[in-house]
Amino acid sequence: MSGGVDSSAAAVLLKRQGYEVIGLFMRSGATEEREVCRVAPSADAGANADPGRPTVVSLPILKANKQGCCSASDAADARRVADVLDIPFHALNFSDAFGRIKDYFADEYLAGRTPNPCVMCNNWLKFGKLWDFAVSVGAEGIATGHYARIVEMNGQPALVRGMDRTKDQSYVLAGINRNILDRILFPVGTYAKPQIRELAAEAGLRVATKPDSQEICFIPDNDYVGFLERHRGIPDTAGSFVDPAGQILGQHTGYEQFTIGQRRGLGITFGEPRFVIRIEPESRRVVLGKYQDLAQTTLEADGLSWLVDDLPARFECLAQIRYQHTAAPAMVELLSREHVRVQFNESQFGVAPGQALVLYDGDRVLGGGWIRQRDQAAS
Repeated sequence: MSGGVDSSAAAVLLKRQGYEVIGLFMRSGATEEREVCRVAPSADAGANADPGRPTVVSLPILKANKQGCCSASDAADARRVADVLDIPFHALNFSDAFGRIKDYFADEYLAGRTPNPCVMCNNWLKFGKLWDFAVSVGAEGIATGHYARIVEMNGQPALVRGMDRTKDQSYVLAGINRNILDRILFPVGTYAKPQIRELAAEAGLRVATKPDSQEICFIPDNDYVGFLERHRGIPDTAGSFVDPAGQILGQHTGYEQFTIGQRRGLGITFGEPRFVIRIEPESRRVVLGKYQDLAQTTLEADGLSWLVDDLPARFECLAQIRYQHTAAPAMVELLSREHVRVQFNESQFGVAPGQALVLYDGDRVLGGGWIRQRDQAAS
């Protein structure tokens, strides 16, 4: 339970279906501000207390630093929902695991890649640590508010897209442990978002109108560079903007500020739009080109995690290269169990190393991995 409307509605639906529901909130361990307040002495303050003088008592007043789905205010929202639904509620400190995600995020940016911490959070926390907790309390399954579905196909559980295509989150779930697919429930996966808000309102939940979280939970201000400076300390990453031929176009203050396909915020102007088409951390160069220079027909990905068995050495499927990308027809070649080469039928734009590659058969997720290399013609 994140304190948002989707996970809250998921709990409502599970209760209606007759499940015994236990709520869990995952604390990131983010530092929160503390204040000291002055309070009058209590009746048992002692004979030496001066009734005319307030006593300073160190009562911590938590001031939530907004953390997306992990803040103190979100925890309070989740607890209120649990109270309304009359279900047990636990808030667990997963700061160590969140630290691992933050390290991954920083490492990827400093390697010139574009990370996806939401995928890692699902892999390591929501379907890792959450499952461990479920086992420890004797639960039979785990549920989240993701817009996706688990259905049976050929006698086996399969992960498929949510019914609301505008909210479908199967892309960020491709790396979950296939061995627990039959223990996972996605109660909101068959609903549209407006229906979920209506359901939450009918249940008397204040979060029914709560806005969706858009930011990365540990970077609520969307200042990635500021986070990197605070979390890791950034070495000298300043360098040159160059064109595809290597001609210097200008200077930048750090390559970690950029991602493939970026057009705005370059700090340099041209007579026509220019886009980041490549990042070279070794030379600290950021390569700028025209939109057509972003076109890619092939890529390689590694770290593949499969949700199906017995794939042929070559097969056709739909390949999705980022969350908002429309999965495109492609031919996949297995270079090894964890390494694939993907040939798209048509050019795709904005292929970014570090992002997740997710492969589909129709609506079914076959598996996913991490984009490591675009076609050599562009490098």
